Amino acid sequence: MSLKKPLRRALYTFLIAGAIITVLLLLAQDQETLTIRSDVSAEDARHPAYIAALVGSDLSTGNTFIVHTNGDQFFPAMLNAIRGAKRRISFESYIFKSGTGMASEFTRAFEEAAKRGVKVNLVLDAVGASSLSDDDLQRLRTAGCTVALFNAPTWYSIEELNYRTHRKILVVDGEVGFTGGAGVDDQWKGDARNKEEWRDTQIEVHGPLARLIEGGFYENFVETAGEVTPVLDDRVPPSNEEGASYLVRSSPTGGSNDLKRLYLFALASAKRSVDITTPYFVPDESTLWALEDARRRGVRIRMVVEGDITDAMPVKYASRHYYDRLLSGGVEMFEYQPTMMHTKTLIVDGIWSMFGSANFDNRSLELNDELNVAVTNRELAARLLQDFDKDMAASRKLELNTWRERSFLMKTRERFWSAFSEVF
Repeated sequence: MSLKKPLRRALYTFLIAGAIITVLLLLAQDQETLTIRSDVSAEDARHPAYIAALVGSDLSTGNTFIVHTNGDQFFPAMLNAIRGAKRRISFESYIFKSGTGMASEFTRAFEEAAKRGVKVNLVLDAVGASSLSDDDLQRLRTAGCTVALFNAPTWYSIEELNYRTHRKILVVDGEVGFTGGAGVDDQWKGDARNKEEWRDTQIEVHGPLARLIEGGFYENFVETAGEVTPVLDDRVPPSNEEGASYLVRSSPTGGSNDLKRLYLFALASAKRSVDITTPYFVPDESTLWALEDARRRGVRIRMVVEGDITDAMPVKYASRHYYDRLLSGGVEMFEYQPTMMHTKTLIVDGIWSMFGSANFDNRSLELNDELNVAVTNRELAARLLQDFDKDMAASRKLELNTWRERSFLMKTRERFWSAFSEVF
């Protein structure tokens, strides 16, 4: 009899916890499905201004772009920019992992810049960069760097734990900016040659757009650093590049925000093709509708996502839950095989591109602070498509018939984890 009471208590606790989780997941579900179509195609000359107005962004022209594929390319470029800084450095990251070679290099570069009189401001996510050591933090601050930790969790604001900055920003002197998917950790080193070297992309931006990217940094900096004086000067000379660009930021909302609408408008603007590279692909009903509507219009959709090499297997299971529906609708799905796929790019009709920190999932589009850049430029789109084709060739293409033959256990895992899609 003495064992029955503890067992009953455990059962009641389990049932109550299950009921609470169920209610919370139901509350997290979007209350409505956004069904958006575009009156203007991606190739229409009016498209940049049309979309920019709809997502509340100003157009920027006179920018040039350099695509850096994997850490062997983007880490040296970023470090060279820091070492060449003359006035200020604005840096924001989700991951900054002390004890790694890359963290040591960045710490030293920031420290040296501050010591030679450069104003160095850093925003690091308090959860993602929790491995930042006290020694590295003290080194940076002693050198004169301002280091702000975003949304440090406390016992009285535990709900804030769910809201992170996932932005990846480096802007030097307001003239050159970098954004994309990479944090500061050795897993981003190399050239995706093996599972220890992640596949990722950073875009280097020269021109007025760099200051808009820096504006995204200051949004989080003023929230975390106390008294600040943002500097966004006008010393940037325009270049000859006339491709129209705009930047879209997102912060936590209860449903739709400008970045999510940008993804939906991108799909709605397509006439011929949409090529997406993303990790952690977990769509909601709005994005599923947009993908399926594009297919109904005859748009070819190809997606390269991560495979079994992932740092978040529950999210992978949730993602795979939607494959049957997408494959049935004619979406071509590819799972990248060599290593973890962490690139986030989207190309529409070979002319319009989007890149930045956001994944194609609910966490990025509704919970995290993110920053993406959209550009109408055939040269940039062609360069990104070169990488897309290489990544697709290194991926396993999924076929509907064979996909349906996976085990019952696998299908059960996918269905279970898909219940958490709204918080992934």
